[in-house]
Amino acid sequence: MEILHNQEQRQFVTETDGATAHVSYKIHSGMLDIKHTIVPKEPEGKGIASALVKETYDYALSNGLRPMATCSYAKSRLAKHPEYTNKNFKEGEERA
Repeated sequence: MEILHNQEQRQFVTETDGATAHVSYKIHSGMLDIKHTIVPKEPEGKGIASALVKETYDYALSNGLRPMATCSYAKSRLAKHPEYTNKNFKEGEERA
């Protein structure tokens, strides 16, 4: 699955089975906050939301941003994957 990053719209996007799925986020105060995870009904249950959220949080960490979530799906992913929240860096600090 190819996931594209649209920085202007602050989204990670993929297409599968002719449907578009995406994660939208905001960056503020040294944090990347996933606001919405949208996957159409047809491709639901194929790991698309999980892949989009993982890609978004990996992007956050590689850019020195602390992952957080307003979106309920992204919140559950953070709870299941403490590697995204147990990083030792100060807010806004760039990682090497």
